[in-house]
Amino acid sequence: MRCDWRYTEALMRGTRAMREGRELFMPRWPNEEEEAYEARIESATLLPAYRRTVSVMSGKPFSKQLTTAGTSDEVAKEWKPWLDDIDRNGVSLNVFAAEMMAEIVAHGLAGIYVDVPMAADVAASGTGTPTIADERAAGIRPYFVRVKHDQILGWRLDDKGGLAMLRFIECYEREDGPFGTVVTERVWVLTPGHWEHWEAADGKIWSIVASGDTSLSVIPFVPIYGEKVAPMVGRPPLLDLAFLNVKHWQSQSDQDTILHVARVPILAMIGADENTQLVVGVSAAVKLPTGAEMKFVEHTGAAITAGADSIKALEEQMIQTGAELLVQKPGHRTATEDSNDAEGNKCDLQRIVESFEDALDQAFVFAGLYAKMDPPRVTLFKDFGAATLTDASAQLIVTMQQGGLITKQTAIREQQRRGVLSPDIDPEVEAAEAAAEGPALGEIGQVGPGGPGGTEMP
Repeated sequence: MRCDWRYTEALMRGTRAMREGRELFMPRWPNEEEEAYEARIESATLLPAYRRTVSVMSGKPFSKQLTTAGTSDEVAKEWKPWLDDIDRNGVSLNVFAAEMMAEIVAHGLAGIYVDVPMAADVAASGTGTPTIADERAAGIRPYFVRVKHDQILGWRLDDKGGLAMLRFIECYEREDGPFGTVVTERVWVLTPGHWEHWEAADGKIWSIVASGDTSLSVIPFVPIYGEKVAPMVGRPPLLDLAFLNVKHWQSQSDQDTILHVARVPILAMIGADENTQLVVGVSAAVKLPTGAEMKFVEHTGAAITAGADSIKALEEQMIQTGAELLVQKPGHRTATEDSNDAEGNKCDLQRIVESFEDALDQAFVFAGLYAKMDPPRVTLFKDFGAATLTDASAQLIVTMQQGGLITKQTAIREQQRRGVLSPDIDPEVEAAEAAAEGPALGEIGQVGPGGPGGTEMP
């Protein structure tokens, strides 16, 4: 998984990370000098196709607010205050879930650890074991902890395929003097009913600094997958797009290099001797031997056109690959499901969202066991499947244009290629007439007074 994450992490971070990756993402040409390679690396820029597609795809389930429902209205009412602060840092369940969805679409694996503060302070202030009411009054309640893909260090499975041990790492800050802070790494080692915190003294020798028992007989950790390969093993669902985006990074750099060469013509002297003096300027003259010739040598431009066509075809391929997640595909259907086309024809993103819903439900089961409450069920918006790849890529093109990745003219041409718009439409004329009509209805008033569109909505 870490081999794949090298690519997905750099693409999500952008141009700077791609440059830092150097030869992993930009191979050095044979006999290329260090200075020339460095200049090529520092001038390369990334088309953020992977990051943008991850943002679009992971945001679709949250185009409508997620909903929670319990076995009764009382269950929903009990959980409501916790849903507004699911991580005890003021983050709501909707925002928390959106962050985790982006994590699994980008990298293929993440997890939710359900933790609860230690109730020792409640017990110390009372007479005996704290009751549920005591814990709630003291703010002792379960909460969700994000465990991102690169935090997971290792695990063991039992003979039934469940987690027998899990290790993940986190960083936390502690004070260092009146103004400074020190960042410390801590490894969580979890086993059923028990937890340990390990830290390294001077960054060398790891030892247990804290430990304790839980009231659960299982590890309260729920893995989330983009594309599940095996227990605790996930694959980024857009990995093919990631490789295409890296190829685009390389091809675009090659195109920029050849354009740089082509834009600077070379002055050649043919038949001149070694003593010929060359001075270039508006008031200068050059004296050449008899029969000698001097001229500018320029690139024919054939390679430039071929390179531009190749990049355009690659960008089209990236659009198609990214849109694959939205295409409805037949799945494994039971006899009961045969009568329901919606069950048999789902896009990959819908299946990812359904698995994500199950993971959230399981996390609430763990939280409910801690709090001795019936867990709610989570429902996300899933009605975004497209019947064909053409429909899916057409939707993605609109989103890319709205996000500023492509021009309106390009969006019109791509929609014409898919048969969505008439081939008789002139993209330049259509875009100009659309601009002359003013802002779209939904954009009126979004720019402040005096700006384009001028109308300020109440």
